[in-house]
Amino acid sequence: MTTLLLVDDDEMITGPVARLLGENGFETRVAHDGPSGLAMALDDHPDLIVLDVMLPGMDGWAVCREVRARSSVPILMLTALGEEVDRILGLELGADDYLTKPFSGRELVARIRAMLRRVELDRVKGPAEDRIEVGDVSLDLTTRRVHKAGRELTLRYKEFELLSLLMTHRGEVVTRAELFDQVWGTDWLGDTRTLDVHVRWLREKIEQDPSSPRYVQTVRNVGYRFATQAEFAGDAS
Repeated sequence: MTTLLLVDDDEMITGPVARLLGENGFETRVAHDGPSGLAMALDDHPDLIVLDVMLPGMDGWAVCREVRARSSVPILMLTALGEEVDRILGLELGADDYLTKPFSGRELVARIRAMLRRVELDRVKGPAEDRIEVGDVSLDLTTRRVHKAGRELTLRYKEFELLSLLMTHRGEVVTRAELFDQVWGTDWLGDTRTLDVHVRWLREKIEQDPSSPRYVQTVRNVGYRFATQAEFAGDAS
């Protein structure tokens, strides 16, 4: 059975939500503060975490950051905050999606199922190439390792999926719709700006100057394009 971890200090929410998730076939474990939520996330290895932002002892942002540093488990943030900066912060810390309170149980279950389907598809799809090199960036699809000038980079799960798709189609323009379809799934229900956030993360890790990117190039109003090896041919001379 799929195991979920619900981290929220409001028992008026955790009780009904845990029952709802159980009725929909999910085994749900509950933590009511940040420290215990973090401990359960790391020790119990849930399939997905539903994480509130406002928590005693350690807020949801800090829990998300610590979990993401050691795990690629999908994280759905719950927030009562409506400001865009709070939603973007969650994505920057590694959350996969967010849901603003109050929310309907049907929407919560739909988002959870969409995230889990995406993870399962990512697991079963096979790579077309084993290793891709462009400039001084190398990507190994078998081991899921990325190096820049010989130094291994640490990428989040979706960062790697995005980079591998762009590098596999290097030299081609990949539309935003195609990127969402392949990386997040056609049933993605989150903020479309998450793509731009992930692109910014990639540029900060692989570009010499993220403000003037050479590898991940923006094609305005269409999508993104990854450079070809030929574009770096003169760099060694």
